[in-house]
Amino acid sequence: MAFSGWFSDEVYVGHFEDGVYVCSKCGNELFYSAKKFKHSSPWPAFTETVRPDSVTKRKESASALKVHCAKCGNGLGHEFLNDGPKKGQSRF
Repeated sequence: MAFSGWFSDEVYVGHFEDGVYVCSKCGNELFYSAKKFKHSSPWPAFTETVRPDSVTKRKESASALKVHCAKCGNGLGHEFLNDGPKKGQSRF
């Protein structure tokens, strides 16, 4: 996921089959496909992680947290606060 971009073909953005998204570096379980939703960004979007300790987060701005794999530290992108499909939900 970390190498997605606006002008590249992200293969998982439209992928909604049952399964678990894992860290590309270490295989740590990160997101269930059931928590994925369609969003206008080119990146896959999720409302929550598999477990609260699947990722680590640090504040980057008032509306975004930087997210890393809790097992190996691989950069996963951001959690955007209050940008999920329902009011109060975040978008990973």
